[in-house]
Amino acid sequence: MSTLPDFEGLAMFAKVAEERSYAGAARSMGVSVATVSRAVARLEDRLGGRLFNRTSRRLALTDFGRGLADRACRLFAEAEEIEHDALETARRPRGLVRLAAPMSFGTRWVAPMLPDFFRLYPDIAVDLHLSDEKVDLIGDGFDAALRIAVLEDSSLIARQLAPVRRFIVAAPSYLARHGRPHHPNDLSAHHCLGYAYRARRDVWRLSNKAGDSATVIPIGPLRVNNGDALIPMVLAGLAIAELPEFIAFGLLRTGQVDALLPDWSMAPVGLYFVTPTARARGAKVEALSLFLTERLCRPEWRVDPQYYEH
Repeated sequence: MSTLPDFEGLAMFAKVAEERSYAGAARSMGVSVATVSRAVARLEDRLGGRLFNRTSRRLALTDFGRGLADRACRLFAEAEEIEHDALETARRPRGLVRLAAPMSFGTRWVAPMLPDFFRLYPDIAVDLHLSDEKVDLIGDGFDAALRIAVLEDSSLIARQLAPVRRFIVAAPSYLARHGRPHHPNDLSAHHCLGYAYRARRDVWRLSNKAGDSATVIPIGPLRVNNGDALIPMVLAGLAIAELPEFIAFGLLRTGQVDALLPDWSMAPVGLYFVTPTARARGAKVEALSLFLTERLCRPEWRVDPQYYEH
């Protein structure tokens, strides 16, 4: 005999005791009368005593059954409450969401949105982890992540929120001293700042409308693991850098930097909302996903062509 209690049998016994009828219990539980009868008989065999006295017209608890009925009914009611609470938690957006995001993007764009999110979903808490290093969602226990990349095939579920263009930029003071490059190959004569967290080697790949392509390996005095850390060197007129659109847009609009090589472009990467699985993801994660999708699918950082087409 299994050492695991016969929860199904106890639940059906409790329902029969409450309804005083096998047929009533079966209707209430959405099963057949035969299923209820077998479960109660199995429980009686297991416990070694009759639970009901049955006649063609009447069903009554035995003394043995009466001693168990109240406790079985309480157990059944508690199980129903546990299941109800679990279903409510799954359907209603509440609880903690662990979200990973790139440092600059999270600071500039995600954090300012959170007050509106919490006003909409006061029962959700967010543990926001900011780092440009790629985290292991499953291994590190994250519910979701925002990633800016050319997403590789994986077991993760990804929803693209927006494309993110990339610009090669320099301050006017740098260009006044060192000249403006007109072809990607000209960059080999310039200080170009590198980024540490590329999926592969830090390489700038550019193409033009004629179908030409060029590859540049940035060589310069500084390599960083965060895009904002490039800005002081660029604004000081000491180097050229590649910046994502969500960082570059303000600098381009104010004229603090110029976008170089207007006839060439780098392939855009995507902004993705990534989760370990889409199945049974939970209302809290789905609420955050829908909120970020709505806010970020038409990004405010789009750079008008006038700032980079000369």
